[in-house]
Amino acid sequence: MLYDKLPIVFLSTIVSEKNGTTNATIASFILDHLNEMQSIGIKEMAEKCNVAISSISRFCKEIGLRDFAELKELILSTNLYYEEPSSKQNSEQRMEDYALKIQESIKQVQQSIDLHQIEKLCEDIKHYQNVSIFGLLKAASVAFNLQSDLLMLGKQSYSNIAYAQQLAYILSATKNDLIIIFSYTGSYFEYQNLRALQKKLEAPKIWMISSGKKTYPSYINEVILFDSKQDQISHPYQLQFIASLIAQEYARRCEK
Repeated sequence: MLYDKLPIVFLSTIVSEKNGTTNATIASFILDHLNEMQSIGIKEMAEKCNVAISSISRFCKEIGLRDFAELKELILSTNLYYEEPSSKQNSEQRMEDYALKIQESIKQVQQSIDLHQIEKLCEDIKHYQNVSIFGLLKAASVAFNLQSDLLMLGKQSYSNIAYAQQLAYILSATKNDLIIIFSYTGSYFEYQNLRALQKKLEAPKIWMISSGKKTYPSYINEVILFDSKQDQISHPYQLQFIASLIAQEYARRCEK
């Protein structure tokens, strides 16, 4: 995985909540005090966040954790890091390196993606009345961009930035729903233990767009794969290129 579960869950909580809400306050405090959190108990944390202990417990459950103990385990296992695209000392050289790596990543997609699968997905988008598009962190912006492009083409779709709300939507979906998931590593469903809910996941038709070449669970019906270096630099640009391809091919179908 490019990103640990903690930034996935917490950042989606912060950006999906109104500023100053209890959950946003708790999530922000934890991200600001990750090192301190290793030695803070639930009572002390509640005091520092100026909320009730019950609010901390409720927060843990709402982001998909069992309790505060699992939250502490998650914090201890989290490793935040940022990949620098260039080690050059000159800013212009760093920019050149960065631009070159992005160009190379787009070329990788161009040379490896199966356009037949893109066309097949576009047929499904046209066929299904209920279409939703999801992604996490940078992939979420790609999902919103495709949602916007489809709207300009007369196709309404649903998206949501909060991971918990995305999963809630997917688990309540029926056979009449088409769900498109942008997941660079293919680990979208691995951030939660969903084994007991597998039958619910099998109801909608799910497309996964990913560079993670592995065996996918049976509830993922179709996969669009592409070659990638699996790095943070290529991540958003490759997915965005594919989202634009989908919109472009869908536009052709709207002309017919």
